[in-house]
Amino acid sequence: MDLGLHGKTVVVTGPAKGMGRAVTLAFAAEGARLVLAGRDMAAIAPVTQEVCGLGRECIETRCDLTSERDCKLLAEAALDAFGSIDVLVNVAGGSGPIGKTGVETTQAEFDEIVTLNMTGCFNAMRAVLPAMIASKRGKIVNVGGTFGMRGRAGRLAYSASKWGLRGITKSFALEVGIHNINVNCVAPGMVDGPRFREKVCADMARNLGISLEEAMTRHAADYAMKRVSTDADVANACLFLASDVSRQITGVDLPVDGGWAML
Repeated sequence: MDLGLHGKTVVVTGPAKGMGRAVTLAFAAEGARLVLAGRDMAAIAPVTQEVCGLGRECIETRCDLTSERDCKLLAEAALDAFGSIDVLVNVAGGSGPIGKTGVETTQAEFDEIVTLNMTGCFNAMRAVLPAMIASKRGKIVNVGGTFGMRGRAGRLAYSASKWGLRGITKSFALEVGIHNINVNCVAPGMVDGPRFREKVCADMARNLGISLEEAMTRHAADYAMKRVSTDADVANACLFLASDVSRQITGVDLPVDGGWAML
């Protein structure tokens, strides 16, 4: 099936590793032109090389998403390079404190993750939307999380930030639908990778006095499919919501979790 992404300009925030890298390479495989934005340019460089190795056009730009100015410069760089912004995929984000109750979470910890996960996406969306509105087309995909659909003990700050991102997504969807712009949210469950293994599973293993492997098995058992998601699962969902085949879908939260948030 042709997803209609060939030649489209796709801005990806947080493209350096994990889901961000998978999302970037998935769009490159579909023939998109990439604009890769983040703070750690050394980490982004190898992904840029991979994209170029696929024969796709790609630029990098340093961007602190919590800075309104940086996000405006990101949009300008994309327009200068390619003349349009067709898709924004907001992958960049953080996990916040893991294993801390709400009472134990400090205001600084709370503010940091809410600013990154909510304000960062908000700034990026505001920066690219004028160009999308002018061209009467566009797709925005925010990467949220299932803890923003169901609460989670020990993850208050993260959960709050992802609940907030859902509200931002839905409000923008209502406001820009008239301009033929779709705004949606992909909500991964646990995604296998270093953060899942070294932080989430390690925290469970430490608290319960079990091995890391047992902690991973327990997490997988929470899902109907009895497995955690992969970066590729998330990337494929982003492709779908950014593609022409999802033209009539906007304002949704799409869980990619093997059956947990909605069951």
